[in-house]
Amino acid sequence: MPLSETFTPERFIEFILNHYILALALVVVTYLLIQELFDSALKKFGFVSPLLAVTKMNNGNTVVIDVREHDEFNKGHIDSAVNLPLSKIKEQISSFDAYKNNQVLIVCQDGTRSATTGKIITKAGHKDVFVITGGMQSWQEDYKLPIKVNRKSKAGA
Repeated sequence: MPLSETFTPERFIEFILNHYILALALVVVTYLLIQELFDSALKKFGFVSPLLAVTKMNNGNTVVIDVREHDEFNKGHIDSAVNLPLSKIKEQISSFDAYKNNQVLIVCQDGTRSATTGKIITKAGHKDVFVITGGMQSWQEDYKLPIKVNRKSKAGA
């Protein structure tokens, strides 16, 4: 029996109705793969490991933007990092204009807020933007790189 006789639209619909969970899973996975392809194709920023970030920082003309909240930042941050919390990025986006000619490294606690900030900053016109993979968690725990701690007392805060 030729394939054209066994594979008819009616049999395809019957298969989908009998195996609706498999069909739904196929649709969801296909959608997610297409979305990921578009996101990666349109993404204007890159990702760097903490070690590569240190290399970029040593080459000069690089600014590190820490997008964690102030209390997280004060517990420990990369030396010379600028703290601009993600929760206030939209109102402070104009302050990024000072870094238009710099290479920008973005860090947060685990890398998720950094990617969001990367999208926002590149939409604002920055070209040389990188997200530090794994964030401060990877910086400290995996790579054991140094951090600076603000020793402010709670009474002074």
